[in-house]
Amino acid sequence: MTFEEFQEFIKHNIPAKNCPVAKTLDLLSGKWTSRVIYELEKASPLRFGQLKRNLDGITNTMLSSTLKTLEEKGIVERKQYNEVPLRVEYTLTEAGKAMLHIYYEIAKWGSTYLGH
Repeated sequence: MTFEEFQEFIKHNIPAKNCPVAKTLDLLSGKWTSRVIYELEKASPLRFGQLKRNLDGITNTMLSSTLKTLEEKGIVERKQYNEVPLRVEYTLTEAGKAMLHIYYEIAKWGSTYLGH
């Protein structure tokens, strides 16, 4: 979709459940979602414990829930190794990596209009 097509699209009063903007913002609205994506972009793959250490203040339950949601949405891949002890690693999928352009545009806007 081009920017012009997008401008035309938003004029048609699309219900929120069908709007790609609303769906994307809904996905990103979780308190920890963007932080998990950020950490996985910085260093990937990461194990659960490494992610938890990098996300000051997150609980095990919240991290598990956030990772599960991102996995269900196709943003994060969970790879389990059948070893003792069990090893699980998380990485961004291609869809997750493609989201980095969204964050880049947000960063540009923030630098321009909100200062550094």
